[in-house]
Amino acid sequence: MTHAQDRLVAVIVGAAVGDALGGAVEGYSPEQIRERHGGPVTGIVGPWFADWENARPMSPYHKGDGLVTDDTLMTHALIDTYERVGGHLSAYDIASTLVPIMMSEPRWIPELEKTTVILNRVFLAEKWIVLRNHYAHADPREAGTGNVVNCGAAMYMAPVGAVNAGDPEAAYAEAIDVAGAHQSSYGREAAGVFAAAVAASLAPDATAQSVFDAALAVSHDGTRAALLAIGAAVDAWDGGSDLAVALRDAIRPFDMVGEAYREPGMDARKPSRTKSIEELPVALGFVLAHRGDFRAAVLGAVNYGRDCDSIATMAGAICAGLGGTAAVPTEWADAVAAASRIDLVAVGHRLAAVAASLAVADAERAARTAEIARARAAALMAEVPA
Repeated sequence: MTHAQDRLVAVIVGAAVGDALGGAVEGYSPEQIRERHGGPVTGIVGPWFADWENARPMSPYHKGDGLVTDDTLMTHALIDTYERVGGHLSAYDIASTLVPIMMSEPRWIPELEKTTVILNRVFLAEKWIVLRNHYAHADPREAGTGNVVNCGAAMYMAPVGAVNAGDPEAAYAEAIDVAGAHQSSYGREAAGVFAAAVAASLAPDATAQSVFDAALAVSHDGTRAALLAIGAAVDAWDGGSDLAVALRDAIRPFDMVGEAYREPGMDARKPSRTKSIEELPVALGFVLAHRGDFRAAVLGAVNYGRDCDSIATMAGAICAGLGGTAAVPTEWADAVAAASRIDLVAVGHRLAAVAASLAVADAERAARTAEIARARAAALMAEVPA
């Protein structure tokens, strides 16, 4: 396996590991997490409730014990979509290919401990993809309008960054198109920026700073403002104080959910030009502050609480893209793969194969485009009066 292939595989492994670690404490505050576990989480932990199947009727999921959540299920379904389409994706491909996968293709769902379709596991904001694209027959490019504005689309956009490795602008553009079938406003924007960050992490000489800069360069509106605030918070961090507190303070003006994560206010998750999802900027903050160190960034994300499975998914994907599979602790990767009954490395290789095929096609298309542009320029120059 080449170094470039290894980094692509690592994105998938790293995202799943972050997801599994964060899933066990998702929705709780840092203080609650420390009280429940006798201090910060330092690895894979068990479910919050012993009777996890009945403790929260709306979420009867086995979270913890190294089990991945819907973030990983949707990421892998998007890889399936790339394989079947055989090219770059659009919102129409989500409607024609991803939606049927979600609805009709049973697979092992770790948190439900049974084989069923992805639709039976995803959150309401992800069920919207099926509702709008399959049942309402909406234009896929606009189907995300009206949905809960959250990180639902961003959480599974790592494959878009991977197939555009080294080209954040292309990753952003493709993810914005793809996410139109699912999200609107700053939820859609976050999907584009996360894909760009993953693409930037796979550039030959990438660093945590170059990833952050690339994300900032493509971002707009409240997402850009939130990233600037997060960057300033990291710059001011002394390395000893609680980074999570600093990042939460920085994101607070842009976060519509509010302090009680499980009790969002009436204005939560509505479209806005001035707001941002919390997950992506905070994930980038942990990556930047810890200079791409996988263990430190992911554990920071996990212990941040709130929607920490998605925060850790994003941080894990980016750090793994920077460092390759060697950056992901083997004991975590092996345990998550075994507990979730998913060969994460094999899924990563499938993504790498898709990325290689698309890279060849992109190079050929770029050559044709350059030839057309040269011919057009020559013709136009020839018509310029002497």
